[in-house]
Amino acid sequence: MAMKVIVVGGGAAGMMAAGRAAELGAEVRVLEKMNQPGKKLLITGKGRCNITNYGERDKLIKSMPGNGSFLFSAFSAFSNYDLISFLQERGVETKVERGERVFPVSDDAEDVARVFRAYAEQRGSRIITNAPVAEILCEHGHVTGIKTAGGKIFPADKIILATGGASYPGTGSTGDGYTMAEKLGHTIQPLRPALVPLETGEAWVRELQGLTLKNVAATAYCGAQVLDKDFGELLFTHFGVSGPIILSLSGKIAAALAKDNSQTVQIRINLKPALSEEQLYARLQRDFTEFARKQFKNALHKLLPQKLIPVVVGLSGISGDKEVHQITREERRRIVQLLLDLRLTVTKSRPLAEAIVTAGGVSVREINPKTMESKIIGGLYFAGEVIDIDGYTGGFNLQAAFSTGYAAGTHAARG
Repeated sequence: MAMKVIVVGGGAAGMMAAGRAAELGAEVRVLEKMNQPGKKLLITGKGRCNITNYGERDKLIKSMPGNGSFLFSAFSAFSNYDLISFLQERGVETKVERGERVFPVSDDAEDVARVFRAYAEQRGSRIITNAPVAEILCEHGHVTGIKTAGGKIFPADKIILATGGASYPGTGSTGDGYTMAEKLGHTIQPLRPALVPLETGEAWVRELQGLTLKNVAATAYCGAQVLDKDFGELLFTHFGVSGPIILSLSGKIAAALAKDNSQTVQIRINLKPALSEEQLYARLQRDFTEFARKQFKNALHKLLPQKLIPVVVGLSGISGDKEVHQITREERRRIVQLLLDLRLTVTKSRPLAEAIVTAGGVSVREINPKTMESKIIGGLYFAGEVIDIDGYTGGFNLQAAFSTGYAAGTHAARG
C-alpha cells in the first residue's frame, strides 16, 4: 500500500519533495496556501532565478553561515551538479556567471518553476492551491494528518513541512510553519532577517540614492571586531545600502545588532581595493598634476562616479573651490584614506518582510540531517527555509531548499 504523504507548502523545497516522494511510489498531496505554487521562486535572482552555485560541496557548506554543516548529507545525496543535470534533462539549460552563480540560459525563473510543477504533477502528486494549513494532527507522537484553515482534515502517514520562512509574505512565506512546529514541541530559533538591505545613519547616503558601485570591498565591524567582509557590487538607497555584498554581510550584522544594539556596527568601504595606499596616492597625484589649475571639486572625475564626488569632497573637509595645486600633502593623504575607508554606521536592518531569506527557524538539533525527519514527532519531515539554515547570496539558499526537499521526499516515501 502506497505511503500517504502530505507536503505543506508548494515552494522550491516542497515541489522537489513532492516530486521525489511521488517518484518513489508515494501517494502525494501538496497543500499550497497561495493561488499557485512557486511564487517566491519566480522572484529569485530578480526574476532570473539564481538556481544554485557551481562551487564544490565544501564551498556550499562554507557559504551557509547558518548551520551549513547540517547540510553535508543533503548536499551529498542531491548536489548542485545533480540539480543542474535534473534541469537539463527536462529542457532547461544553465549557465555559470560571476561568483559561480548558476542561472537558466533563458534568464526566466518561470522555466524553472514550470519544471518543478511538472515534476510533481507528472509523477502523480496532486497540488491543491488556496489551501492554508491550520494544524498538524498527531497521535502518540506520530503524525496522522493535517487540518486546513477551513476545517477539512487530510489523513497522512507522513508530512513534509516546507512552508518557507517569514520574508516576502506576499509570496506566502508568513511564518506559519514555525507556529505548527512549535505546537508539536520543536524549538524555534529566533527569527531575524538574512540577505536584507541595511539602514544607515549618515545623511549624505540619501544624496547617492540609485548609485551602484562595482568592484568595491566592504568590511563589517562590531566595535573593533570584524564580523565579515565581501567584494563586489554595492547599491545606495534612500535609507542606506543594498546590493550583493551588503546582502551577504547583512546576516551577521543583523545578528550583532540583535545581540547588543548598544554596540556600534560599521561598514567600511574600500572604493579602490585593487590599489595599495601608496599606489592610490600616486594615482591621485597624477590626476592632481594634470588638473593643477582646476578646483578640487572638478578634479576627481577620473577617479570617482560623478554622483559620489560632492560627498567625498564634503567628507574630506577640504573646500571644493580650493585649487588643486594648493592642496597639501596632508590633505592628499586624507583623501586617499577616505577612498580606502569610507565609513557607514548601520542603525538597523530592513524589516524581516523585506529579507530575501529568514535566519532562524526549526532547530537543526531536532532534525535528522540524513532524512530530514523530526527527532520529536514520528513521520514529520522538514525541508527548506523553515529549518534554521541560511546562506549567502549566490544560489546557496535555493540549493539548500532543493537538497533538503529531495532528502525529505526520499525518506518520507520509503517509510
